[in-house]
Amino acid sequence: MKVTIALAGNPNSGKTTLFNELTGSHQYVGNWPGVTVEKKGGNYKKNKNIEFTDLPGIYSLSPYTLEEVVARDYLLNERPDAIINVVDASNIERNLYLSTQLSELGIPLIIALNMMDVVRKYGDKIDTQKLERLLNCKVVEISALRNENLDKLIEVAVEASKEQGKYEEIKAFSPEVEDYIQIIENTIHGKVDEKSKRWIAIKLFESDSKIDVKLNESEKAEIDRVIEEAEESFDDDGEGIITDERYNFVTGVTSQVVKKGRKGLTTSDKIDRIVTNRFLALPIFAVIIFAIYYISISVVGGGITDWVNDDFFGDIVGGGVQTLLENAGTSEWIVSLVVDGIIGGVGGVLGFLPIIATLFLFIAILEDIGYMARIAFILDKVFRRFGLSGKSFIPILIGTGCSVPGIIGTRTIENDRDRRMTITVASMMPCGAKTDIIAMFAAVFGGAFWFGPIWYFGGIAAVVVSGVILKKTRMFEGDPAPFVMELPEYHTPSAKNVIKATWVRCKDFIVKAGTVILLATVAIWFLQNISVSGEFAAFEEASSQSILSFIGEKIAWIFAPLGFGHWIPTVATILGLIAKEVVVSTFGVLANLGEVEAGSGALSTFVRENFTTASMLGFMFFNQFTIPCFAAVGAIKQEMGSKKWFRFAIGYIMAFSYTSTLMVYQFARVIIDGQPVNAWTFVAMVILAVYLFLMFRPKRKLEDDFVTERAVS
Repeated sequence: MKVTIALAGNPNSGKTTLFNELTGSHQYVGNWPGVTVEKKGGNYKKNKNIEFTDLPGIYSLSPYTLEEVVARDYLLNERPDAIINVVDASNIERNLYLSTQLSELGIPLIIALNMMDVVRKYGDKIDTQKLERLLNCKVVEISALRNENLDKLIEVAVEASKEQGKYEEIKAFSPEVEDYIQIIENTIHGKVDEKSKRWIAIKLFESDSKIDVKLNESEKAEIDRVIEEAEESFDDDGEGIITDERYNFVTGVTSQVVKKGRKGLTTSDKIDRIVTNRFLALPIFAVIIFAIYYISISVVGGGITDWVNDDFFGDIVGGGVQTLLENAGTSEWIVSLVVDGIIGGVGGVLGFLPIIATLFLFIAILEDIGYMARIAFILDKVFRRFGLSGKSFIPILIGTGCSVPGIIGTRTIENDRDRRMTITVASMMPCGAKTDIIAMFAAVFGGAFWFGPIWYFGGIAAVVVSGVILKKTRMFEGDPAPFVMELPEYHTPSAKNVIKATWVRCKDFIVKAGTVILLATVAIWFLQNISVSGEFAAFEEASSQSILSFIGEKIAWIFAPLGFGHWIPTVATILGLIAKEVVVSTFGVLANLGEVEAGSGALSTFVRENFTTASMLGFMFFNQFTIPCFAAVGAIKQEMGSKKWFRFAIGYIMAFSYTSTLMVYQFARVIIDGQPVNAWTFVAMVILAVYLFLMFRPKRKLEDDFVTERAVS
């Protein structure tokens, strides 16, 4: 018999970790809300007849955010056989508020007290048996992170699923409120499903606009009378009455079943006194980012990357395959395609995998110990000054792995203006693919680790500047959405979780190199070896008259003011719209990386000959800020939900990337490269003046919502 079980709980309760342990899935696990923004499904790895649905992390079933709507619609419409409510046992009082609501749905409920290892660590005690009696449901102590007691949890959940309608829901309200709810239940009897009648009655009492029950006029009048009488009696509205009753119940339960063993500040509190200190927080954050990039690029990236690029792909793989093909009598063009095109292009991308993997490893560690959540908290104050909520930085943080989940993660932002603005700027941070470009230039310029932090904080600066400018326009005006987040306890990183998170990200990188990048490098090789007259020529002969060079030279003038008016970086930038890794693979093919002797550093030589420090800055910043890959563009279109908003987002990204890069290059060529001022330098000054005006002009006076929403819709 097939059993469907929903996993529900607050953000940071360990729900997705539990889902991964039960199903063997590799969902993204992070210590911030919004990691799961849609329901995810999977079968129990020990019994395929048991199916789990991982619902978004929510604090309640009130339809205020997209996560709450997704979770609520699933539970009401799909009605799983049981609900496992994952509760953070170290913060049980906050988590049980949702439990009281889940109990009212008429679906068997099991409380999974997660993170019991943390509870034991601090010497706290929870009377599980008493908690079961007070909540009228089974309670199981578990630790999803350490795979403790999960088999028992599933056994209890399956058993509970067989008892549909045989259990009592949590009675969280005082007798007076229960009387009012009972009157509404009697009024809607026969009009709704009996299993969810109590929950609907409570929602009607709260005047929930999403609840639609077909009632006649006398029935509506009776419910209105009950609500009016209750509100007058309690001197509060219906929703406020229910909220107070739930909190009073949860506080009472907690006081009876939880005994705190810890005294004074916890270890997490002591650490947070330093890392979230108003003066030390940002410097510590900066030091950590610099340290990560230093280790990734200078320590790991230096020798290992050189060996992978020059020795492994250049000599061992490239040279070996070339010798093998030539000895087999393979035609010259096939040898060139395989060695110069495929190995040169794909190898150029994979050559920087050690740097990428090290970077992903450190990010996974920071996520697992709970520091990434602190970063969102730290930057909330900074972002709010410039018109963005700290909630906006969560999808931006996620986007440092890949822009697509970062853009999708904006669904956690309930304010439409803030959400659309975050979608517009979310791809400006350096994702894993863009890190490949950073790694290439860092390796070329002697392991310059500071490249990484420059682009990381440059991305933050771009987001902040965009936030200031956009928030002062009619389309995005208004106060940013409030940001409330429960900071998780610090804990020792799990080797299993860290390795899994690193592998998932690296695997995506490798798979893309073996599919999209492979096809792109083959296409690049053919375009580079076929002339505009349709003739095939050797690599060196075709390079100056190929289709690729012809196209590049025709449009290179567009990028000349940005410092890279040569046809090769031009076509690399254009092809990078497919996937940003293609930028590196393009250089790998066109620099003839696969054909050179070990240690000759063809890619390094090529980059050094074609870039100054200023033009390198221009090239890298433009590729970071400009239109992201096709997949991310598709995500922007999907999440905007409007052609006009989509066109605005793409238009803004293009305008910002071009104008900001023009300023970077033009000022850098004068200040760093020591070149004379020219007409473009004055254009850059005018653009800077416009930016300063847009940033520092007074805020608009708020107009009515109709005018605001009409701006682009």
